[in-house]
Amino acid sequence: MKPRVEKLYQKVANAIATAIGEGQYAIGTRLPGERELAEDFSVSRPTVREAMIALEIRGLVEARHGSGLYVTSLPNQSEAAPELDVGAFELIEARILFEGEACAVAATVIDDATLAELDRALADMTAFDPASAEALHADRRFHTLIAESTGNTVISSVVENLWNIREHSPLCAHMFAEARGEGVNPRVDEHQLIVDALRARDPEQARRTMHLHLRRVVEDLLSATELDVMERARSEIHQRRVQVARRLGIGHSDTNERPRATAG
Repeated sequence: MKPRVEKLYQKVANAIATAIGEGQYAIGTRLPGERELAEDFSVSRPTVREAMIALEIRGLVEARHGSGLYVTSLPNQSEAAPELDVGAFELIEARILFEGEACAVAATVIDDATLAELDRALADMTAFDPASAEALHADRRFHTLIAESTGNTVISSVVENLWNIREHSPLCAHMFAEARGEGVNPRVDEHQLIVDALRARDPEQARRTMHLHLRRVVEDLLSATELDVMERARSEIHQRRVQVARRLGIGHSDTNERPRATAG
């Protein structure tokens, strides 16, 4: 039996955990920024992102709004690090490869009944709260229907397994949950473009629209888990509030009436 290959994000996470355990980063210390860590380890920023989230799941670090990631505890040397398996970026890379080709094949053989089912899945995505379990189920059903429509059981099994990984890998599930918390949900308009290409029986366009959709998912995840961006935005909003409060005299001891919130 071959030894399990350590994933790149795991190598980064384990190296930082070791540095924490050896005292390089004491409890309460702020970790270097994402860009600096990416350069230090010669990896991409998405890999650093997955490593940081893995460390959060382990309880070794925490994100502090407007400040960065701070060490909160030492690793337990007697306890093996939890196996977090696949991260969201690694998963989507595989989905681009497999689902793009599945979509191209589907365009050559898909029947009207399956197209009608895809329309119903789209309707469900629109009808339900985008962050609800029902909408997420409709999203999965949409993609697995396309794979099933190829008539190739291996293709449909691979795509089904990719979605199982998305739901059951702790790291992947955590990253998508964070993204949903930032308002990232299935894009119905992009799914509609995929259906349009399938209905036109255009393999190249079907592949292209699936690729564009999944690459947009990557962009959304990068934005939603971008600590530096979120922290900077929150910090800027806080500073604006402080400036407005200062100008309006809010918080003065002789000011009893608070301004009312207005819409727009």
